[in-house]
Amino acid sequence: MVAKPQNPQRQNPLAWREAQLARHGDGKARCPWCGEDSLYVAYHDEEWGRPEFSSKALFEKLALDGFQAGLSWIVILRKRESFRRAFEGFDPERLARYDAARVEALLADPSIVRNRAKIEGVILSARAFLEIEARTGFSQYLWDFVDGAPLVNRPKTMRDVPAHTPLSERISKDLRAKGFKFCGPTVVYAFMQAVGMVDDHLEGCWRAKE
Repeated sequence: MVAKPQNPQRQNPLAWREAQLARHGDGKARCPWCGEDSLYVAYHDEEWGRPEFSSKALFEKLALDGFQAGLSWIVILRKRESFRRAFEGFDPERLARYDAARVEALLADPSIVRNRAKIEGVILSARAFLEIEARTGFSQYLWDFVDGAPLVNRPKTMRDVPAHTPLSERISKDLRAKGFKFCGPTVVYAFMQAVGMVDDHLEGCWRAKE
């Protein structure tokens, strides 16, 4: 198949859901959701589905996935460096101390997604993170849900990839009970895919073969 253009699901949602693989100019077959955007392709090749075990990196990704709610991931990806600058590298210890003045400063920053609830949610999530990190370690807490190893799926088409699962619902419920915000089951499943807790590269994708 020929590689899909950027945001193919907007052009023909049904065709995109039925898509199996996209063949790119470099000869590699990829999951069709990354289209031809170089930033998105690099994210697919170098990050998505690779196991991440750093607690701080996991926190950052969960926070960014929370900002994605209602938006497409490419929007967040393009702003990721701005988010990192604005939120001081997503350092939970710093974020946990943010006050109302800092929230207002972030709301005035046009380089990020200026949503008060999401910004305040990151601060509350940072405080919840610190409690888990001190108790068991955030990375261990998350990876224990999958017994420390990625759940490897090999869906044939995008239609075979769920938006959420019973496990993502369980993790979401537990995160929210501990004080995390913007971590519903769909956000959590996207997070699990991104950090390699779940490997949903389509069958035949070069990353799946790797």
